[in-house]
Amino acid sequence: MSDIRVVATIPARADAADQVRAALQDLAAVTRTEEGCVAYELFESGAAPGTFVIIETWRAQDDLEAHLASVHVAAAFAAAGPLLDGEVAIHPLTAVD
Repeated sequence: MSDIRVVATIPARADAADQVRAALQDLAAVTRTEEGCVAYELFESGAAPGTFVIIETWRAQDDLEAHLASVHVAAAFAAAGPLLDGEVAIHPLTAVD
């Protein structure tokens, strides 16, 4: 069985990028301790500052679903929601050989 990979993009309002960055850094720190989390990397776009990109790798779909249902994900979305400049896009990835 292959790992589950996901890419998420989070566009912050220009005046709120620092707050969103801090919320996402907190989220990343907690997420990395979750059962089944293989990798959880947080980036900021060099081409579009204030747009954050998370690249996630999970051991199994159940682990990803548990993450998405966790209290800390809900808290991060609640905190960052009003500070965003558009929708969060979550892309589960399928390998193309």
